[in-house]
Amino acid sequence: MPNYYMGIDNGGTLCKAVIFSSDGREVASASSGLNMITPQAGFTERDMDELWSTNCKVIREAIAKAGIKPEEIKGVACTGHGKGLYLWGKDGKPCYNGIVSTDSRAWAYPEKWNKDGTADRVFEKTFQKILACQPVSLLCWLKDNKPEIIPNIQWIFEVKDYIRFRLTGDAYAEITDYSGSNLMNIRDVCFDRELLDEFGLGELYDALPPLKRSTDPCGTVSKSASEETGLAEGTMVAGGMFDIDACAVAMDITNEDNIAVIAGTWSINEYISRKPVLNKSIMMNSLYCISGYYLIEECSPTSAGNHSWFVDMFMGEEKCKAKELGMNVYKYYDELAAKVAPDEQNIIFLPYIFGSNYNPQAKATLIGLDSHHTKEHVARAVLEGIVFCHMVHMEKLLANRQSTRAVRLAGGAANSMVWAQIFADVFKLPVEIIDTKELGTLGCAMAAAVAAGEYKDLKEAAQKMVKIKCRLEPNLENASIYEKKYQLYKKVSESLEGVWKDFN
Repeated sequence: MPNYYMGIDNGGTLCKAVIFSSDGREVASASSGLNMITPQAGFTERDMDELWSTNCKVIREAIAKAGIKPEEIKGVACTGHGKGLYLWGKDGKPCYNGIVSTDSRAWAYPEKWNKDGTADRVFEKTFQKILACQPVSLLCWLKDNKPEIIPNIQWIFEVKDYIRFRLTGDAYAEITDYSGSNLMNIRDVCFDRELLDEFGLGELYDALPPLKRSTDPCGTVSKSASEETGLAEGTMVAGGMFDIDACAVAMDITNEDNIAVIAGTWSINEYISRKPVLNKSIMMNSLYCISGYYLIEECSPTSAGNHSWFVDMFMGEEKCKAKELGMNVYKYYDELAAKVAPDEQNIIFLPYIFGSNYNPQAKATLIGLDSHHTKEHVARAVLEGIVFCHMVHMEKLLANRQSTRAVRLAGGAANSMVWAQIFADVFKLPVEIIDTKELGTLGCAMAAAVAAGEYKDLKEAAQKMVKIKCRLEPNLENASIYEKKYQLYKKVSESLEGVWKDFN
């Protein structure tokens, strides 16, 4: 009889619980949409108790669908969006709504720290740029705007660490998330009171939970959590990992050969290296889920979330047509986009619905429309614009690497061969897609399998649990066309950079 492992993922829009067998086969899954609270522009929040209830619901549903006994699940691990902020209070309940990684309310703090020298000083310990959506910026915003919250903070969590805490009652800080938060000294792999003092947050040092690694056991399912979720009391819960790590390890990014690209709510572009990149040309160095490696990352909230927004906002008629044909609306969208060749339109879409690569005040934009354009042309332009935005990040990564064998693609784009081919053509690199729909939860299941002793490490787990579904080669003729369009994309983006502040 195989052993089973559960991965739990709380991303930008969905909560998922997926059960895998020890060979990586998906056994059962359940998911539910997550409600977003947007009290004003730039704010994206979640009710933390509602979030926990949703997790309980999908865990119960996944177990029921699997048709197995809860005791057969030998381990659980969590993942979720990085950055953002989830605070637990000394009064035994959430301090505030959870803040999601698309939140931009704290945009002024990184700007201030870049000007006053703080960013340069802390870089010696953090190896990363400061973002508006990171806990340091959000905590400073709360301190200035909701000061009554600060004295009540018992634990500073990222989303997956909060869910693990609710499962076990034990508070831990797993390093892949916290090393990307600017709260952690990743040079010395520790929390650092002097680092927090640089941000004016020294009084919160004791609210940072003990550090753990992705495959460390981090408690067991409590009696109360067992009653709420249906998991067996005493089930081992592993540290888990930031979703960008979970997806990467589930794409078998266990050496330096390939680059991982995740097209979800966020545009994630990353590779692993034995050494951090310290020339400040890239956005983030963090600690990877495999010891001895750094995760070198370029990211922004500019990817497939823009695609979903466009479909919801402008394709109501197409949704009805797709339903009549018994099709998924995204499959119907692909058919529309496929009718247009790369050289048939020069519409530029800037995928900035949640801000741009480097400017949280930027706005989504379509430029270059004229009277002969159809919805098919625009559909193609949206896909291309998102890939061009990924390419802005990729250029920075490729400049710090000697060679790349292939790109491993995940997220919404991996479900579309039309879109995946655009990635291959723009990147001028082969694109490989992994044979699973649930990469983040697979990465979690791999961590749980290692923590339970099924495999000795994540490299062995990847060998046993990860399979490649297909590989797309770049079309060199299209690549030449896209190179010209990409240069136009950059000109348009750069020309608007000084305007965005006037929209706020």
